[in-house]
This record gives sequence, C-alpha cells and structure tokens, in this order.
Amino acid sequence: MPSTHDWINEPLGVVEGMFAASQTDQSSGWEAKAVEFFREQLKEKEAQTRVPSLNDVPLHYLKPNSLVKFRCLIQDMFDPEFYMGAYETVDPSTKAKTLRCGKYKDVTESGVDLNWRSTVTAERQTFYCVPIPGENQWAKDGYAETTGNQGRAVPSTSYVPSRQKRSYEEDEEMEVQPQKQKETHAASQSTTDQHGNGDCKRQETEAPSIQAASASHLDLNFPLPGEKGPSCLVKVYEDWDSFKLNDTLEVYGILSVSPALSALADEKDAFLDPTESMETVEEQRVHSPPASLVPRLHMLYAKRLAHNNPLLPYGGLEESSAFLSSNLGEMAAVRAELLSYFTHVLLGDALAAEYLLLHLVSTVYARRDVLPLGKLALNLSGCPAVSSYTERLYQIIQQLVPSSYYLAMSLQNMNQMRLVPKKDYVANRLVSGALQLAKNTSLFLDETQLEQGQLDTTGVRNVTALGNLISWQKVDYDFNYHQMEFPCNVNVLIASEGRSLLPSDCHIHLQPQVAPSHMEEYLGSLHIHPQASSQLNKFRVFLGVARLLDYSISEEVTKAVEDDFVDMRKDDPQSMSADALHRMLVVARLLSLSLGQTSLSRDSWLRARHIETLRRSRMEQHKSVNGNEP
Repeated sequence: MPSTHDWINEPLGVVEGMFAASQTDQSSGWEAKAVEFFREQLKEKEAQTRVPSLNDVPLHYLKPNSLVKFRCLIQDMFDPEFYMGAYETVDPSTKAKTLRCGKYKDVTESGVDLNWRSTVTAERQTFYCVPIPGENQWAKDGYAETTGNQGRAVPSTSYVPSRQKRSYEEDEEMEVQPQKQKETHAASQSTTDQHGNGDCKRQETEAPSIQAASASHLDLNFPLPGEKGPSCLVKVYEDWDSFKLNDTLEVYGILSVSPALSALADEKDAFLDPTESMETVEEQRVHSPPASLVPRLHMLYAKRLAHNNPLLPYGGLEESSAFLSSNLGEMAAVRAELLSYFTHVLLGDALAAEYLLLHLVSTVYARRDVLPLGKLALNLSGCPAVSSYTERLYQIIQQLVPSSYYLAMSLQNMNQMRLVPKKDYVANRLVSGALQLAKNTSLFLDETQLEQGQLDTTGVRNVTALGNLISWQKVDYDFNYHQMEFPCNVNVLIASEGRSLLPSDCHIHLQPQVAPSHMEEYLGSLHIHPQASSQLNKFRVFLGVARLLDYSISEEVTKAVEDDFVDMRKDDPQSMSADALHRMLVVARLLSLSLGQTSLSRDSWLRARHIETLRRSRMEQHKSVNGNEP
C-alpha cells in the first residue's frame, strides 16, 4: 500500500505500478482499481485536506505531476480527444523495449515505437473549468484555512528554466481578444473588487507576476468581469456523460504543466495548414493555451458540490445529516439575531427584514414541468438614493453568502455587457456571460442605477434574459442559429426606488424608521466590524443549513391550508388567487425551514399568513398614495 506521501506526490507512480502488474494478469481491471484506490484514500477528510488546492496555492508552488484539487465550475465542454493509452518505447542505445502507460499524461516519453502494432488508442473528454464565479473572499479564506500550507513547502522548479520563462514572453504576443466585459463594468467595479482571489501570495516571486501579465493578454473566459484565479483544462477518462455544463465540482487529479505542451502548440500553430487540419488557428489557441497559464488536470476523482460554504460539511450523507440535526436546536435563536441585524440594515423595517431573510434561504428544490418551485425573487423598492445605500446593502449580503454578484443596471451596462453565454463557432468554444453562474449564487440587481435613455437591441435582450432568469430560473444560451435552454438556481434580489421593471415573486416597499435628517449618519454606521466574525459565521451556517433541510407537509396541515384558502377566497376573492396561495405556501415553507422545522406546523402557517397580509396591506396602501405607480 503506497504511503500518503507517495499517492499525493507521485500519483503516476501508483498508476504505473498497477499498469505494470496488469501485464501479468490481463483480467485485473487495473484502470478501475486505480480510480477506486484514490477514491478510497480520499474518503477521509484528513486526507482531503493534505491535497494542495489550485484555488489557494500559487501554481509555481505546486509540484508537476502531483495530486491536486480544484474547486470549480464547468464553463465549457470541448470535443473528445484521442490519446495513446499504452505504447512501447525503444532505448536508442540498448534497443531495449519497455511498455508504457499513457493514461493521465499529456506528453509521452521519448523513443515511442510507432510501428508497434499493439499501441492502444483511447478516448478522453476535456472540460474547461473556472473558479466558482462570484465566490466571496470569506468563503475562499475558509477553504484555504482547511488546506493550510499543503504544497507550499518548496517552489516548483518547473517555472525557473529560461525556456519556460521565454514561453511566458512569447505568450504575451498572442493575439487573443481581451475580455470586453471589463470595459463595460466601471459602474459596479467598486463592489466587485472583493470577488477576486485575493491571492497576494502570487506576488512572492517573479514568476507569478510574469504569469499575471501574460494572463492579461489571454482571455480566460471567466463569466464575471474582474474575476481572478486559475482556469484549468480538466481531462476526464470515465463517465463524462454524467457531468453537465455549469456543474460545480471539487476535482482531484494529476497536475500537468509541462512546457512541452506550449512548445507543441506553438509548432502546430506555425505549421497549421487550414486545408489539412480540422482545427482553425483560433480553435487551436483556445483549446491548447500555454500550460503555464491554463494547467491541465487529469481527473482521478470528482465530487459534485451541493454548496460552496466552507463552514458546512459536504462529505457523506451521514456526516451532513448529523451536522444538520445538531444545528436545528439553535436555528430559532440565530434567526432572531439575524432578523434584528437585518432590521437595523433595512433602516428599522422589521417586515422587510423578514422577507430579506426568507429570500436568502430560498432555493429551487424541484421543478414541475417548466415551473421552478421554492424560489423567492424579491423586489425591495423604496431604497434611499443616498450614500450608495444599495451598494452597502450588497456588501453586507456579500459577507453572508458564499457566492454573489452585484450588477448595476445602468444603461451602459445593459447595452454593452454580455449577460448570456454565446457559442463562438470559429474558436469552437462557449464564450461566457455574466449569467453563467453556479447554483445558489445571490444575484443583486441594482435598478437604482438605471437612468433615462434608450435600450438598444443588446439592452432589450439583456433585460429579457434577466426576466426569464427570475421567472423561470433558466438562461437561453445563444448558439447563433438557435437557443439552448439551461436551467439554473440563482437567488435574485432587485433593489429599486419604485416598482421594478423586472418581474419578481414578492414585492415589498421599504418603510424607513429613520428620520431623513439622520439618514446620512445612520447609513454611515452600516458596516460589519472585523471582530464580529464569529457572529457572522453563525449567520453563514444558519443560511446554509436552512437551504439544505428537507421539508414536508402532513395531510392534516394540507387540509387545514385548503380550508383556510377557501375562507380567504370568500372574504377577498379579488386578491386571493392561485398565485397568492402559491406565494403563501413558499413563505410558509421558508419560514418553517428558517425556524429549523422540517415540516409545516399550524403555527408557522398562521404566521406566514400574517406577514403576507401585512405585506399586501402595505403594498395596497403604497399604491393608493402613489397611484401613478404600477
């Protein structure tokens, strides 16, 4: 049995040992055994923390051909490729022949006998993966703490030779179209700076700074403008059909950063004859970027992430169930604290605070035909147009959820940003858009930034895409000749002065309890103290647990709800529609889960009815005062 040091630092040695043993036993099934070996090793959480992470450790510190992990989103899926699964090499001096394994490698050893009839050609799939879009700094720091300093003992020497350094300089000359979105996001740049990787470690040596300069000339196709971090070409050998675009994964694989990959790509680029090659020059550049900037990761094991909150377990079902059960008793108390905090943030409006809390624990738990169930897109109108209130509100939400994105709905952004991903058939890749988000991302739409003017074709298309995302939790990707529908699960909060031009599941108008003369001073106090991190962690765990809990309604309560609805219809047939009942059921579900209750009780249903009645009453009152507002 290989030691921990062996299978983490020399995983290819483990694989090749099993391959060699299989030559004497043809029925051994060595490939399945190799995958199972690493899967078993990684069952233990302690073993997982020993594996260095591409998200946290600068690439130049990682040992080539070692085992690493990468927390990512599948941004694109390339066509399958062929590779030499097994081949024979000939020693030029002794003429000795050796059988080699080509799996989990990009480059074969020298001296390959191309005439060997038993050469095995195999197929693998390539995924283009990026860090989870909009992952907030506290979540990144939490994951980095669990990994510690693994893999950072000695900088990798693979980045020191002059040949590799020369490849960086050559890479700067690549004529790759820069990311246009960065030019159109000045309005929201101030609040998205925290989305970056925050990886000051990359400036510790000269190599990373050169790498960063080169990366600026290479479009890494991040969905969100201003994003930082590594992108990666993940090579998948088994069950690639089980993965879908936009899946969030933690991939464990063998790191490949061979300079030969860049050299091969350059040679192929230089001698590329369009009449003889099936790849265009643009496709070659996109699919074979320099390994120093876009490393290759040969997947041994991957697990789908139900969430990306480092404070919650994402191991086996037993571990998760035990954690959830242990937190149920504290849910009501933490909820009360969070509600009080939100009331302060929302200028003393306790009812709006209730709905903000319910919004943050909402998630799509199922779909009935085209209807997504469980979502609660919230339109918070009446936001003060002073002291950047909406940006401060977003920054507070940003401290509570693992992934989020602030989109200022200025006329310039709406008319110029690419929100919907689009297929580029010349480069044969999916060009990302800002709505290519991981599940449970909080999307904050700041409609207070919208000024008078004309939406052009792009602007109308972007507003339509946002409306479809809110109503149906889907984004229609642009494939030029047709659109392809991709389901999503994104929490949308719309902050506006009047009623939003976008649809929402729930609209509440803010009623500040702060005198206008004290508004500036009050808003100046809206910030989170660094020493309150333990309190923040309680809130972060609370929001994460509430989303993961199961929920059910007993037959007895279902009958009571039906009877109540019949009575409410008799009293007010105009407002008590099927949509109103659906909204009350969603509010009741979220209310129950936020209290740590996994089934709907009579008390929770009555409480949900009460707050919905208060909200409708407020909106009717606001509408009568502002008759011109829809």
